[in-house]
Amino acid sequence: MSTPTTRDTGGRPAVNLALATWVSAINFWAWNMIGPLSTSYAGDISLSSTDASLLVATPILVGALGRIVVGPLTDRFGGRVMFIAISLASIVPVVAVGAAGAAGSYPLLVVSGFFLGIAGTVFAVGIPFANNWYEASRRGFATGVFGMGMVGTALSAFFTPRFVNWFGLFTTHVIVAVALGLTALLCVLLMRNAPGFHPNTDRVLPKLKTAAKLRVTWEMSFLYAVAFGGFVAFSNYLPTYIKTIYGFSAVDAGARTAGFALAAVLARPVGGALADRFAPKYVVLAAFAGTAVMAFVAIFQPSPDLWSAATFIALAGFLGVGTGGVFAWVARRAPSRSVGSVTGIVAAAGGLGGYFPPLVMGGTYDSSENDYTVGLSLLVVTAVIALVFTAARLHAHEPAPSAKEPTP
Repeated sequence: MSTPTTRDTGGRPAVNLALATWVSAINFWAWNMIGPLSTSYAGDISLSSTDASLLVATPILVGALGRIVVGPLTDRFGGRVMFIAISLASIVPVVAVGAAGAAGSYPLLVVSGFFLGIAGTVFAVGIPFANNWYEASRRGFATGVFGMGMVGTALSAFFTPRFVNWFGLFTTHVIVAVALGLTALLCVLLMRNAPGFHPNTDRVLPKLKTAAKLRVTWEMSFLYAVAFGGFVAFSNYLPTYIKTIYGFSAVDAGARTAGFALAAVLARPVGGALADRFAPKYVVLAAFAGTAVMAFVAIFQPSPDLWSAATFIALAGFLGVGTGGVFAWVARRAPSRSVGSVTGIVAAAGGLGGYFPPLVMGGTYDSSENDYTVGLSLLVVTAVIALVFTAARLHAHEPAPSAKEPTP
């Protein structure tokens, strides 16, 4: 089945890719509503480091696991329906988080944060949606551009604390909820599935079982858990890290976290484009090598503001390039009828990769020395393991396997 090019569809791929990227951005903003305010919640409700870490990590976990189902549902119903459904379904949890925060209730915040994870499943929709609109030689670019929807985490980190100062806590969440509703309406009016899209009406569980039998699914899941997981973990936990280590206010910590997220967002399409030009393997290798080096530098707590900013922005850049490279690799190697299912599992692995680091960082924080040496050291080790695995076990050029014939 051929995939339409920009020329033979009158430019619609660009329009739909831009819309998909916006939907991703606003849902990522919603998904990250708790992280930028976690230090304020910790002070107002007197939370321990572990409690605050759990609060930050809960939406990440649900957003990760939900992608396993959302991916194959996208194969069946198409990206347009799923983008609308996720945007609408995220409205109530956003408002609920605002109400729980305003009431100062930690249990309600955790429960509301659980359902807030729905917004994080949006990523599993965009990859097959972008794949359907672009030919194979342009899919690294397309998935990289869609991945720029991660800018929603930067928008949340920068604007959420400021909106709270300007409009109040609950009103800020209402504003984001309204933005989600308008985004869904925009999709209804303007978004379309690619002409070459054909619904895969196979049942979800068999499709997931088929995808789970493919070697590519688990190889890419591991790599994405390190690359995207690292990004998600830092974009959510960095406000706490910066305030704890350097003593910045919640607003200033949010601004610096926004810089980290923006660097990763801008680097992601670069990783995808480089993967189109060169083999994705070499892009991923460079990303993991850079991640290991910059995480090692971070252990020594570079002085604010120049050196710490340079360290974390460089770390974000390598993680962003890695995420773009990994998903360009997925687009090349996943069977065409199983892209959504494979994407769902791989995207879930990425989300899960972001779930555990905040818990580890909070649990291993040394209050007597005011450092996160253990947590950052584990990131170095993990990046090195991913580097060695990619170099030794994965081939630079490998055709996509048949969805019906699992690779041994």
